[in-house]
Amino acid sequence: MAGLKVVLLSSFTGNLWDGARLETGVFFDGAANVDQRRALVAIFTGQAGGWMAQFVPAKVSAVRGIAFADMAVEIDGSLERWSVTVGDKVDASGVALSGPTSDPTKRLQSFNPPGSEVGPTDGAVTWGKSVNGRWSGFGFDQNIPAGQASKHIPFDWHGPDAQ
Repeated sequence: MAGLKVVLLSSFTGNLWDGARLETGVFFDGAANVDQRRALVAIFTGQAGGWMAQFVPAKVSAVRGIAFADMAVEIDGSLERWSVTVGDKVDASGVALSGPTSDPTKRLQSFNPPGSEVGPTDGAVTWGKSVNGRWSGFGFDQNIPAGQASKHIPFDWHGPDAQ
Protein backbone atom coordinates (compact mmCIF):
# COMPACT_ATOMS: atom_id res chain seq x y z
CA MET A 1 0.00 0.00 0.00
CA ALA A 2 3.00 2.28 0.48
CA GLY A 3 3.20 4.85 -2.27
CA LEU A 4 -0.47 4.74 -3.24
CA LYS A 5 -2.22 8.09 -3.28
CA VAL A 6 -5.62 9.32 -2.09
CA VAL A 7 -7.24 12.70 -2.76
CA LEU A 8 -10.32 13.81 -0.83
CA LEU A 9 -12.59 16.63 -1.96
CA SER A 10 -14.65 17.87 0.97
CA SER A 11 -16.85 20.70 2.12
CA PHE A 12 -18.15 21.79 5.50
CA THR A 13 -19.40 24.93 7.17
CA GLY A 14 -18.26 25.93 10.64
CA ASN A 15 -15.75 24.27 12.93
CA LEU A 16 -15.30 20.61 12.06
CA TRP A 17 -13.99 19.89 15.56
CA ASP A 18 -17.02 21.53 17.19
CA GLY A 19 -20.05 19.87 15.64
CA ALA A 20 -19.79 20.61 11.91
CA ARG A 21 -19.96 17.62 9.55
CA LEU A 22 -18.51 17.30 6.10
CA GLU A 23 -19.50 15.89 2.76
CA THR A 24 -16.71 14.26 0.79
CA GLY A 25 -15.76 12.44 -2.37
CA VAL A 26 -12.61 10.36 -2.72
CA PHE A 27 -10.23 9.73 -5.60
CA PHE A 28 -8.07 6.63 -5.10
CA ASP A 29 -4.88 5.83 -6.99
CA GLY A 30 -5.72 4.02 -10.24
CA ALA A 31 -2.41 2.11 -9.90
CA ALA A 32 -3.87 0.05 -7.01
CA ASN A 33 -4.55 -3.61 -7.73
CA VAL A 34 -7.88 -5.26 -6.85
CA ASP A 35 -6.91 -6.17 -3.26
CA GLN A 36 -5.39 -2.74 -2.66
CA ARG A 37 -8.54 -1.08 -4.00
CA ARG A 38 -10.69 -3.05 -1.56
CA ALA A 39 -8.34 -2.12 1.29
CA LEU A 40 -8.28 1.59 0.37
CA VAL A 41 -12.07 1.77 0.35
CA ALA A 42 -12.24 -0.07 3.70
CA ILE A 43 -9.65 2.25 5.27
CA PHE A 44 -11.14 5.53 4.08
CA THR A 45 -14.73 4.59 4.91
CA GLY A 46 -13.71 3.56 8.43
CA GLN A 47 -14.52 -0.13 7.92
CA ALA A 48 -10.91 -1.17 8.58
CA GLY A 49 -10.75 0.43 12.03
CA GLY A 50 -8.13 2.92 13.16
CA TRP A 51 -8.53 6.68 13.20
CA MET A 52 -10.95 6.74 10.26
CA ALA A 53 -13.32 4.40 12.14
CA GLN A 54 -13.64 7.19 14.72
CA PHE A 55 -13.62 10.11 12.27
CA VAL A 56 -16.08 8.94 9.59
CA PRO A 57 -19.15 8.25 11.78
CA ALA A 58 -18.58 11.38 13.87
CA LYS A 59 -17.69 13.89 11.15
CA VAL A 60 -18.86 12.70 7.71
CA SER A 61 -22.50 13.30 6.80
CA ALA A 62 -22.24 12.01 3.21
CA VAL A 63 -19.79 10.34 0.88
CA ARG A 64 -20.76 11.67 -2.54
CA GLY A 65 -18.72 9.08 -4.39
CA ILE A 66 -15.45 7.33 -4.95
CA ALA A 67 -13.40 6.87 -8.11
CA PHE A 68 -10.10 5.33 -9.11
CA ALA A 69 -8.00 7.58 -11.32
CA ASP A 70 -4.51 8.33 -12.54
CA MET A 71 -2.90 10.81 -10.18
CA ALA A 72 0.40 12.39 -9.37
CA VAL A 73 1.66 13.92 -6.14
CA GLU A 74 4.93 15.81 -6.14
CA ILE A 75 6.62 17.03 -2.97
CA ASP A 76 9.88 18.92 -3.22
CA GLY A 77 12.54 17.36 -0.98
CA SER A 78 13.07 20.67 0.81
CA LEU A 79 9.28 21.13 1.21
CA GLU A 80 9.49 24.35 -0.76
CA ARG A 81 6.58 23.27 -3.00
CA TRP A 82 4.01 20.51 -3.46
CA SER A 83 1.36 19.61 -6.04
CA VAL A 84 -1.36 17.11 -6.88
CA THR A 85 -3.15 16.23 -10.10
CA VAL A 86 -5.95 13.77 -10.68
CA GLY A 87 -6.54 13.35 -14.40
CA ASP A 88 -8.50 16.38 -15.58
CA LYS A 89 -10.37 16.62 -12.24
CA VAL A 90 -7.80 18.10 -9.82
CA ASP A 91 -4.86 20.43 -10.35
CA ALA A 92 -3.56 22.11 -7.20
CA SER A 93 -0.21 23.26 -5.88
CA GLY A 94 1.27 25.17 -3.00
CA VAL A 95 4.50 26.75 -1.83
CA ALA A 96 5.88 27.07 1.68
CA LEU A 97 5.34 30.37 3.47
CA SER A 98 8.30 32.64 3.95
CA GLY A 99 8.90 36.25 4.79
CA PRO A 100 11.50 38.97 4.47
CA THR A 101 13.27 37.88 7.65
CA SER A 102 12.77 34.13 7.23
CA ASP A 103 15.75 31.81 7.17
CA PRO A 104 15.57 30.46 3.58
CA THR A 105 16.85 27.04 4.75
CA LYS A 106 13.91 26.53 7.13
CA ARG A 107 10.15 26.19 6.69
CA LEU A 108 7.27 27.60 8.75
CA GLN A 109 6.23 24.44 10.57
CA SER A 110 4.25 23.37 13.59
CA PHE A 111 4.51 20.18 15.59
CA ASN A 112 1.71 18.36 17.41
CA PRO A 113 -0.95 20.28 15.44
CA PRO A 114 -4.34 20.44 17.11
CA GLY A 115 -7.12 18.98 15.01
CA SER A 116 -4.88 17.80 12.18
CA GLU A 117 -6.87 16.82 9.09
CA VAL A 118 -5.05 13.48 8.89
CA GLY A 119 -5.48 12.55 12.55
CA PRO A 120 -2.65 12.23 15.00
CA THR A 121 0.71 12.88 13.36
CA ASP A 122 4.28 12.90 14.61
CA GLY A 123 5.46 14.86 11.57
CA ALA A 124 5.77 18.58 11.14
CA VAL A 125 3.02 20.48 9.34
CA THR A 126 4.52 22.82 6.77
CA TRP A 127 2.40 25.92 6.25
CA GLY A 128 2.10 27.42 2.82
CA LYS A 129 -0.07 29.21 0.30
CA SER A 130 -1.73 28.02 -2.87
CA VAL A 131 -0.24 28.67 -6.28
CA ASN A 132 -3.29 27.27 -8.05
CA GLY A 133 -6.29 25.19 -7.13
CA ARG A 134 -8.92 23.73 -9.40
CA TRP A 135 -11.05 20.67 -8.84
CA SER A 136 -14.23 19.22 -10.22
CA GLY A 137 -15.75 15.99 -9.01
CA PHE A 138 -18.53 14.56 -6.90
CA GLY A 139 -20.39 17.89 -7.10
CA PHE A 140 -17.42 19.87 -5.80
CA ASP A 141 -16.41 22.43 -8.41
CA GLN A 142 -13.94 25.08 -7.34
CA ASN A 143 -11.30 27.40 -8.70
CA ILE A 144 -9.42 29.11 -5.91
CA PRO A 145 -7.19 32.13 -6.32
CA ALA A 146 -3.50 31.96 -5.55
CA GLY A 147 -2.58 32.87 -2.00
CA GLN A 148 -5.13 30.75 -0.12
CA ALA A 149 -3.98 28.43 2.67
CA SER A 150 -2.12 25.26 1.72
CA LYS A 151 -0.44 22.73 4.03
CA HIS A 152 1.80 19.71 3.70
CA ILE A 153 0.97 17.20 6.45
CA PRO A 154 2.90 13.91 6.48
CA PHE A 155 1.24 10.93 8.11
CA ASP A 156 1.83 7.24 8.56
CA TRP A 157 -1.31 5.19 8.98
CA HIS A 158 -0.70 1.52 9.50
CA GLY A 159 -2.71 -1.47 10.54
CA PRO A 160 -1.95 -4.40 12.77
CA ASP A 161 0.93 -6.66 11.81
CA ALA A 162 -0.08 -9.46 9.46
CA GLN A 163 -0.79 -12.71 11.27
